[in-house]
Amino acid sequence: MFATASLANAATTINLSYNGPPDTDKNAVHLFASNLKRLVEEKTDGDIQLKLYPNSMLGEEQERMEQVINSPSLNIASFAGLSPIVPEIYVSAIPFLFEDYDAAHRFFDEGDYWSKVEDTLKERTGAELLGVIEEGGFLDFTNSKRPISSPDDFEGLRFRAMDPSQVALYEAFGASGTPIPWTDTYMALKTNVADGQMNPPMYIIMGSLYEVQKYLTLANVQYSDQFLIANGSWYDGLSEEDRRAIDAAVEEANALNREDVEKRVDERIQFLADHGMQVIEPSEEELAAFREKGQPAYIDWLRQKDIGEEWIKTALEDAGQGDLLAD
Repeated sequence: MFATASLANAATTINLSYNGPPDTDKNAVHLFASNLKRLVEEKTDGDIQLKLYPNSMLGEEQERMEQVINSPSLNIASFAGLSPIVPEIYVSAIPFLFEDYDAAHRFFDEGDYWSKVEDTLKERTGAELLGVIEEGGFLDFTNSKRPISSPDDFEGLRFRAMDPSQVALYEAFGASGTPIPWTDTYMALKTNVADGQMNPPMYIIMGSLYEVQKYLTLANVQYSDQFLIANGSWYDGLSEEDRRAIDAAVEEANALNREDVEKRVDERIQFLADHGMQVIEPSEEELAAFREKGQPAYIDWLRQKDIGEEWIKTALEDAGQGDLLAD
């Protein structure tokens, strides 16, 4: 009895905060968080327990980043949370950078560029970047006006952008882009403040965007991901055994997420078709036209943001697209 109580009192509870609803079916980030909680508690024999805070319950992106930098906690950040501190992560969102999921996995798991991102976050804040979380597959275009199968089809359309990098991409195609928060996206599309947006099928379903969008273009624009961050002092202060357990739990939870996300992409696209969306699959030639316009414009935008050339060079080489440097 006393031994059990003593062990319970010794357990450490760590908050894990993130975006989106506590729904493992609709929110891949919550699926990851749920698996991570289970695996951490299993692998540490209950010594470390995670308390989940979905739906940005502990604050929006910037608030949660401040919390994880300054107090023992975990946070799953999107680009909006991490980019103000490490703007170099925008390089990983160069459009059409990855041919498939395996290429994206190699880039983040083995590449020199991403290793440098992890080191840079540590140097600037002390925080530890533990993993890249696959949250929905690849981003696709949607709009309410007309089928899009080539860059010329964008002419004159207005798009909701997640951030300034997406504005640059839309402008390269002849459209305009306006940053609009995710929470306002449905209404912006419904009221024609914007004609379209881009997200993976999971988010289109989660946000019920199929109710206000007619056309879905499967362009695999960018890899959809978020970033698991740990407070550096807490992580460094763990025993070697607990640190290994945390790392193993992250790797296993991430593998489960990748498997679930990737096997469900086709069924999610079918769901959108069944709910009235017209699905457009561009040909290889049409996808090449997107790349030829989108990539140089985006790389120019990175340079305008004073992102060091070495970051761009390393990322392109990691992705097997070093030939772009000659353009």
